[in-house]
Amino acid sequence: MRYDFVVIGNSAGGIGCVEAIREKDRESSVLVISAEKYHAYSRALIPYYLDGKIDFERMYYRPPDFYEKMNVDTKLGVKAVGIDVEAKKVLLESGESVEYDKLLIATGGKPFIPPMEGLAEQSNVFTFLKMDDVLAVEKAIKDAKRVVVLGGGIIGLMASEVLAKKGLEVKVVELADRVLAPVVDEITSRRVEKKFEEHGVEIILNNTIAKVVGDERVEKVVLRDGRELETDMLIVAVGVVPNVEIVKDTPIKVNRGIVVNRKMETSVKDVYACGDCAEIYDFIFGANRVLPLWPTAYTGGRIAGFNMLGEEREYTLATSMNAMHFFDYYIINAGLNVPNDSEEFEVIYKQEGDSYRKFALKDGRIAGFIIAGKMERAGIFLRLMEEEIDVSPFKDKLLKDDFGYIDIPEPIRWELLEEKVKLGVVREI
Repeated sequence: MRYDFVVIGNSAGGIGCVEAIREKDRESSVLVISAEKYHAYSRALIPYYLDGKIDFERMYYRPPDFYEKMNVDTKLGVKAVGIDVEAKKVLLESGESVEYDKLLIATGGKPFIPPMEGLAEQSNVFTFLKMDDVLAVEKAIKDAKRVVVLGGGIIGLMASEVLAKKGLEVKVVELADRVLAPVVDEITSRRVEKKFEEHGVEIILNNTIAKVVGDERVEKVVLRDGRELETDMLIVAVGVVPNVEIVKDTPIKVNRGIVVNRKMETSVKDVYACGDCAEIYDFIFGANRVLPLWPTAYTGGRIAGFNMLGEEREYTLATSMNAMHFFDYYIINAGLNVPNDSEEFEVIYKQEGDSYRKFALKDGRIAGFIIAGKMERAGIFLRLMEEEIDVSPFKDKLLKDDFGYIDIPEPIRWELLEEKVKLGVVREI
């Protein structure tokens, strides 16, 4: 069968695309293909499910009849393995193929598994990215007392926090000299490390797993420095890489991810990409790069959907942004992760108790910020960054815990507030 629109991927990007198409067009044929068998669910909620804070059904972020209401056909639990861009066909693992007029690739990311001697198909080795991962971990922890987590990034720390709350002895092994190194600065990293240590989680830095010992099950791991850690489980959370296997042997341009322009178009006509599998334009960085973020994937999917319909839209405000918390310590960061001793940027920051604020300014404009501890009104800083406002006249006020619109000079303040009212009409966010 031939479809007007085919979407490969059933997470944020795919759903954003479907909803954009159906806002303008209720009649065209749409097919969603997903290797996962589940209805659209939020991967961001995986730790909350394992922690017992939400039940399984609340993982789904669209109602059960979503596809029916959207008049969308689905092939869930069916893996797409290739694309014939000349014949405009998606090739399925079953041997079948599906024809398309316009195609969106939203295949997301996949866990990166570094080489480790002895790592095979042991039953107690897990990743922590998808629904099946968390269900397997949930089952395994019933008989576990000790766990080693390889990776001190966001995913690894989220898994570690939940497992520690479950009463397991948790050791985190991180290759860098601090946790969250690509995401936040050293001051924030040390604050997070302290929170984990206060809750009994051992953080092992400047190290990695050289060898895994055990046949059917991992019994212990040997670190690069020779230290041995006995464990009942190994969770590998080193990072996520773009899942671009489907475009192998096609003319679709790939760097780290599938390269797209601001319309989410790939280098091949009628083929679009978004989300963790794509490289999109970062307005702060000034170039394309992989931005594995849920809101970015969803908005990218919407932009793609509108352009697939012939309604031109561009994604101009994507950049790195994270909102996270560990043991009730909250952090929001956006833009560039700039060290405090940078010569290229003007860096201002303030530490007071649990509160930490930092801003990196270039030519008077915010290029990056970190807010930790108190979270009030953090959205204002993102607005100032997006609008490229010169904050020089009031930069010292940015460090106030209660910073608000009242601290912004009146002409700029009213301009921002008026734009905020029109935001949903004039641009995608």
